[in-house]
Amino acid sequence: MRKSLQTLGLSVFIVVALIIIAIGLLPGMNPWISVVMAAVLLILPLINKHLTSKRFVAWKDDLSVGIGSIDEDHKKLLTLINNLQTAVYYPTGEAFERQALQELVDYTKYHFEREEQLMLANDYPDFEAHKRQHEEMIAKVGGFLEAYEKDRDGTVDELTQFLKTWLVQHIAGTDQQYSTHLRERGVS
Repeated sequence: MRKSLQTLGLSVFIVVALIIIAIGLLPGMNPWISVVMAAVLLILPLINKHLTSKRFVAWKDDLSVGIGSIDEDHKKLLTLINNLQTAVYYPTGEAFERQALQELVDYTKYHFEREEQLMLANDYPDFEAHKRQHEEMIAKVGGFLEAYEKDRDGTVDELTQFLKTWLVQHIAGTDQQYSTHLRERGVS
């Protein structure tokens, strides 16, 4: 509901601005009003781009763990989070939102299994603690999913923020810890 109101508000603002510009161009009217409103309309896309860019998460090379398959998984997870963000912030419909959420949850579980198999196969000494972090994250997401079923609009923003923050912190922190061990074992 909130997203629809934001879209409606922006649409109304644009229409009003265009009307003010047209009125300002009439003979005998002050043209400066039209100039100011035109300037506002011209910078509106830049303001929107700045505000929406904060919603999305981008891959940075310092997130790399130096293991190609894991880095590709992490990039895909960030893309899936951004897909969910798109579904949440733009009126794409509940079906797309649910599909984006399910794809993200499924791929996260797949990635965790793959990562854990690599750690086990290469005798990573801190495997149990790392696996516990994965389990805690999946349990927390499970709680969000239950809340999402009861209150979609009230939960989805908190869920997407949690996923973005947790994933980036996990990749930049905990995943960096195993990468040296695995690369020393020949995993690339």
